[in-house]
Amino acid sequence: MKKITTLVVAAVLASAGAVSAGPEEDRNAFSKYFTQRFSDVPLADFINGIYAIDAASREQWEEIEEFPPYELDVDAGEELYTQAFANGNSYATCFGDDVSAIRAQYPQWDEEQKQVITLELAVNQCREANAEKALKYKKGAIAQLTAYISMHARGGTIAVSIPEGQPEALAAYENGKEFFYSKRGQLNFSCADCHVSSAGNYVRADRLSPSLGHTSHFPVYRSKWGELGTLHRRFGGCNKNIRAKPLSAQGEEYRNLEFFLAYMNNGLELNGPGARK
Repeated sequence: MKKITTLVVAAVLASAGAVSAGPEEDRNAFSKYFTQRFSDVPLADFINGIYAIDAASREQWEEIEEFPPYELDVDAGEELYTQAFANGNSYATCFGDDVSAIRAQYPQWDEEQKQVITLELAVNQCREANAEKALKYKKGAIAQLTAYISMHARGGTIAVSIPEGQPEALAAYENGKEFFYSKRGQLNFSCADCHVSSAGNYVRADRLSPSLGHTSHFPVYRSKWGELGTLHRRFGGCNKNIRAKPLSAQGEEYRNLEFFLAYMNNGLELNGPGARK
């Protein structure tokens, strides 16, 4: 019965656009699905990913978080963030003096640029506006910078908005939603196949995490990577796992996907950076 319910709800979510459901209807259905399926998990706990539903893994994770493997990266990010550019400006010139207010602003729809702007893209736009070289998007300095920014944002609330009267913004959201539910790769899987209908199930020795809360804790230090990485690095890894060609980090497709997923997480707490397997 549970399996049937899972598939039915996933199908309803996947076809929501066909019945003219709006983003809020999508979000409410998304949240309701996971809170009903994992009824013993408080909504706020979904920001902890697989550790919200796997008690054994959670115990190990909590021990790791006592001495987080990303701690040195946060320190490195602070050094990068406070270092002045060659022209005398700094990241504060672009983002303001309150570091804690930055993370919650992204991803956002930029009316002037007519595209979704993520935090990583905003960092590089800031650098380029100040005659600095853009950073690579998957790891390294960009992950350290966003780890520092995210650490200061902990406890803040995800609040992605889709501006009314801007059809391009809604189209970007719908494009991200379509990407999430579309099958691809040699395995013919969608993001939703793993992280909605199969959430909590085992793939070899690992359990698949619920999609609700996914964007809250990035960048993450993954044991598999042995280093810190960005959300779009993870998107690319997921595509590889299903034998699909990864798309460009911070390309339009992944930014729209992030826009959709972050909107699904509205109201949840930001708790990045994180540590995962």
